[in-house]
Formats: sequence, structure tokens, C-alpha cells
Amino acid sequence: MKTNVTTDMPLKIAIASGKGGTGKTTVSVNLFHFIRQSWTSRVALVDCDVEEPNDLIFFPGAKLLSEKEATLPVPEIITDKCTFCRKCVEYCEFNAIVVIPPVKFAEINPSLCHSCGACLVACQDDAIIEKPYSIGKIRKYAVDEQAVIVEGLLKIGSAMQTSLIKIVKKEPVNNAEVILYDAPPGTSCPVVTTTADADYIILVTEPTPFGLHDLKLTVDLLRELEKPFGVIVNKAGLGNRDVYDYLEKEDIELIGEIPFDKKYASGYARGELLSHIPEKMENIYRQIVQDLKEKVSDYA
Repeated sequence: MKTNVTTDMPLKIAIASGKGGTGKTTVSVNLFHFIRQSWTSRVALVDCDVEEPNDLIFFPGAKLLSEKEATLPVPEIITDKCTFCRKCVEYCEFNAIVVIPPVKFAEINPSLCHSCGACLVACQDDAIIEKPYSIGKIRKYAVDEQAVIVEGLLKIGSAMQTSLIKIVKKEPVNNAEVILYDAPPGTSCPVVTTTADADYIILVTEPTPFGLHDLKLTVDLLRELEKPFGVIVNKAGLGNRDVYDYLEKEDIELIGEIPFDKKYASGYARGELLSHIPEKMENIYRQIVQDLKEKVSDYA
């Protein structure tokens, strides 16, 4: 199979990691930066880490194109029609509904509701309607005429990470040929939602016992999902060689190594990751992008 970069369908690449702090954001923003330079200018970076998106920090010149509320249809009980039969409570899998017949109290907690619609099916009295409920915001920025960044910002206190990620991924991205999904850390539902429709997944790890432990969890997840993937080892030169032994034993492709560089790390801490990139780092990322461009033609 050939790459779909030249067709109407964009190539989707997700960047994920089993744990936080491995350098997933570092890799994501650098890939976005160098893909624009040496692959295609029509590229989008979608920050799916909706609880704490930070990709935009490294693009201070980006211009806000749009901002809108991300909403879900959340039921509301009309107590004047409600017979307090509690069927909606029985149907709700998320314990979002409280009905107390003796005092004629009925209420739905929107922060727990998953908008599944089960209560609407259960109610025989037409006592439930749906209203839009905000779970966060979606912002889209232009980095230049053709490259965009999209980020989701989850409403504080909301547990609807997965729902917001689904909405964020549907945001139009200006006919992008390549879309990068910066996934949240871990192996839970938000990561599955981010990677589910990706053509290829890049796993970012570090050569430490914790990095290897969580890499194994993510590898197991992607194999269960039957998704093609490869690994980038960040902070190479630290820790030990166990992660490399694991990759060799499991026949997992090593896409590239990003050496640990204290000066480069301090630039990241100041939000200057893409400013004055050391030539060594630049060459490494350019090679990764070139290899990736050739590699994904087999998966898209």
C-alpha cells in the first residue's frame, strides 16, 4: 500500500508514550517543525492531551483562528412530567441520575453523564430533554499559511477527556496532508481514542526502568489494537541498555535516538525548544522525518 499524502485523505501519525516526562511533546513539536520544512507545508498538529495541552507554548507567533465551546448533549429532567419511576436510574451505567420518589426529587449530574441516551430510551413519560453542556474549548491556530495547531482544553473538573478528544479530532485542519496527534500519556481510554484511526504510531520512551515498564504496557495495547508502530528513544545516553534489548527481543523497530543534552533541555524548560536548535539535533530530526516519510508508505 502507498502513502495517502497525495490523495484526499491525510496521513495520520500519533505520538504516544506510556508515561509522562519521556519527551513526547518534544518529539511532537519537532516533527511538526521539520515535516513543514522537508516533507509538506500542509501539516497539522493536534494536541489531544486535553487536560494540559502545551504544544502551543513552542509557537509564540501562532495566530488564533478560532475558539469555540465543545459541547455534549446532556439530559435534563422535567419534574412536572416525571413520575419518579426510577427507570432512568436503572438504565444509567454511570450513576449520573438521582431520583428520590418520596420527595419528588429528580436530577442528572452533567459532570458524570456520558451522553449515551439510555435515559431517553428508558423514560416513557417524555420527561427528559437534552441540552448542550460545555466540556471544554477547542482552539485553532495558524503557524503559517498552511500549517495549523489545534488544541482541546478540558473544563476543570470534567471527566470527559475521551469525548473532548473525539470532538477535537473532528476539527477541520485546512486540507492538511499530514496530521500529527500528540496523545496524552498512559494507556487508558484517551490514548486509545487518540490512536484508534492513526495510520502509524510513534512511541516515545526513555532508557530507564520506568520508561521500559510503561513502554511494554503501550506496546501490548497497540498490538491488541493491531496498529503499526515504532519507537523513538529520547534522552539516549542516560539509564541503561535494557530498552534496546527489549526492542531487539520483540522485533520492534527503532525509529531514532534523541541524545540527552542539558542545554537543549533547558531550552525546552524556557519554551524555546525550536529556537537555536543544535545542529546535531536538527540532523537527527531531519533523518527521522526522512525515514518516517519512506516508512509510512507501507501503512497508510
